[in-house]
Amino acid sequence: MSFPLLVSLLLLSIHLINAQPNPGYYPSYRFKSSQFYRAFNNLWGPQHQSVTGDQSSVTIWLDRNSGSGFKSRHPFTSGYFGASIKLQPGYTAGVITAFYLSNNQAHPGFHDEVDIEFLGTTPGKPYTLQTNVYIRGSGDGRIIGREMKFHLWFDPTAAFHNYAISWSPYEIIFFVDDIPIRRYPKKSANTFPLRPMWLYGSIWDASSWATDNGKYKADYRYQPFVARFTKFIVRGCSPALPRRCRGASSSPSGGGLSNHQYMAMHWAQSRYMVYNYCRDPKRDHSLTPECWS
Repeated sequence: MSFPLLVSLLLLSIHLINAQPNPGYYPSYRFKSSQFYRAFNNLWGPQHQSVTGDQSSVTIWLDRNSGSGFKSRHPFTSGYFGASIKLQPGYTAGVITAFYLSNNQAHPGFHDEVDIEFLGTTPGKPYTLQTNVYIRGSGDGRIIGREMKFHLWFDPTAAFHNYAISWSPYEIIFFVDDIPIRRYPKKSANTFPLRPMWLYGSIWDASSWATDNGKYKADYRYQPFVARFTKFIVRGCSPALPRRCRGASSSPSGGGLSNHQYMAMHWAQSRYMVYNYCRDPKRDHSLTPECWS
């Protein structure tokens, strides 16, 4: 075997090892996307929000005057919630782009929240995708976060990629391009969000903590900071519907993850997870009993 051929085979083997696996199920392709105003209303910063004529996409941006956010028209008790998002390249330190579930307006100071957040960065360094879960005020006052953070296996500024939250009465699953990256099971009512939540998207200045724990701040010489959202999938159960309502399934069986999906999640966590609150020796794990129960 010639040396050039050997090198080519080696490079191909490395590529195959690191290539995104097949999860065996693609929920983001199974459901019809929603028009923006059928699912959402502007929440704040309307002058920093632009919706396309066909309502398939929305662009929101942050400058020194304001950021922007949108909120679902209705609350949900469970469901599958996704969007394709494209982030801004370059200097974005201090800037948060978020897609999340919350009831902070219904329960101020004692709210639940399930987050997908993109933490801005400096040139040459990757975005950090942070997933988080707050339960009954753990995100208020003395904050008890349940963060798992990832560096993505692609450039999130080069194209749209799909990000989703599947929330059932038994578990929360976070997806990136249909790869499950995190499963948060219900281990007790005290560590799981059970009250109705609304779906949000936003961009805002979080200079105090977002990038290297606040070392790098938002620099408005680089404004506007822009985030683009499209292909909204909002398939949830309303509190007004009967208890038998079942949200859109995130797996072939209709619940939990399949073996293929578990293998894909292991691939993502073993290669791209950069922080897990349960493994942080500086955390007081008596406050997060799900880590050891």
